[in-house]
Amino acid sequence: MGRREFRVRKAWWRPRSGDAADPTVATPSFTEEAGALTAEAVRALSLNDEPTFRHCVAVLSGRPDVPDWARTADRCLAARLRRSVTLAWERGWQPADVVRFTGRRHTARHGRLAIDAIAAEMRTYAAATVSDQWREQLAVLGAEVWWAHDADHPYEWCDREGVDRADLVACSVELVHLLEGLPRLAKIGSPPGTPCRETPSHNRVREVDQRMLAKVRALLAKAESTEFPEEAEALSARAQELIARHSIDHALLAAETGDLGGPAGRRIAVDNPYDTPKAVLLTVVADANRCRAVWHRELGFSTVLGFPADLAAVEMLFTSLLVQATAAMVHAGPKRDAHGRSRTRSFRHAFLNAYAARIGERLRDVASEATKQAAAGAEGKDLLPVLAARDQAVELAVDKMFPNLAKSRAGSVSNYEGWVAGRAAADLASLNGRSEVTEAFRRS
Repeated sequence: MGRREFRVRKAWWRPRSGDAADPTVATPSFTEEAGALTAEAVRALSLNDEPTFRHCVAVLSGRPDVPDWARTADRCLAARLRRSVTLAWERGWQPADVVRFTGRRHTARHGRLAIDAIAAEMRTYAAATVSDQWREQLAVLGAEVWWAHDADHPYEWCDREGVDRADLVACSVELVHLLEGLPRLAKIGSPPGTPCRETPSHNRVREVDQRMLAKVRALLAKAESTEFPEEAEALSARAQELIARHSIDHALLAAETGDLGGPAGRRIAVDNPYDTPKAVLLTVVADANRCRAVWHRELGFSTVLGFPADLAAVEMLFTSLLVQATAAMVHAGPKRDAHGRSRTRSFRHAFLNAYAARIGERLRDVASEATKQAAAGAEGKDLLPVLAARDQAVELAVDKMFPNLAKSRAGSVSNYEGWVAGRAAADLASLNGRSEVTEAFRRS
């Protein structure tokens, strides 16, 4: 398509939702032209052809010779966006993954447009074909249709974001380009539009989950807010003790009630900076709680597989420990060598690596002790086979989802001071001891 020069209007007409399209201008040829321009703009992004991209955006933004051009272009862009969202689902992505990755590669504004595109696309599915996991993610994202009419959405979005039409068009094309280029992921759960295969949990099991999770949240919230490291460590240890005990109780209860649910999965963000030690921290938290984590470094998240209650606990504990580690690391302040050169980055990288390693040791100790105590109880005769069966189920799920999984070691650490400080931050309180805080929560 040869380039044609058009003067771009400074202001663009807002079509009223009740207006009828003018048959003299809303012709198939203009719809085809808008579609061709959109395709050309996406192609230009793939080729890093900035001039062609900007030209296409300018023409899509306004054509003075076509009174209904804005509405035609908007319909074309919206339809292409919805198709790209559907394609993301087909490739194994979920709503939270799409929005997180969009913000990582572009801006928060692109993420908000992605949320709106997701909300518009989700209207096409029957409620019975949307899983609870998807509903939860959509609710957290706030993915809902907040605009009155689709024809009004472009204008209202620009008004909300404080941008003009050209910004909307560019943002839309960039989002289409990103979504259509997403790699395939292993699917966790059923995408919308397919019958949900989830086995409803027994009410008794679900009630136990919520009680435990509420206690863990309270403990971790206190650990994050306290100014005393020893207290934070004791509270985190108590949280892990509750999680481990609950995992055992949940496994026995599921076996007793015949709950046929198997391992599930969720994706947890692992952000820069220092993404490698953060991924290690998530891995050791997952391992200590009968889950497995697989890191997708280039995508900025890990896929964690395990039983649902364990997954929820892993995400909460990882998030809290990361908050505590970051606070301790920042408290240590910037570092410089004898020549005044900054050593802050290497210090913090070593700090988080050491923190993750020591936390892994401590969590495994707590989980192992909880298992020993449970095995010594009345239910001990049934415990070990049940736990072994669940561990095997998780391993089989990992092998099936990631048949070519490669294991790697964490990178080397070059800052001894950071390593010592990180290990000390993770080792301020003994897990074997009974601090006053731990005992207080044990009695509560």
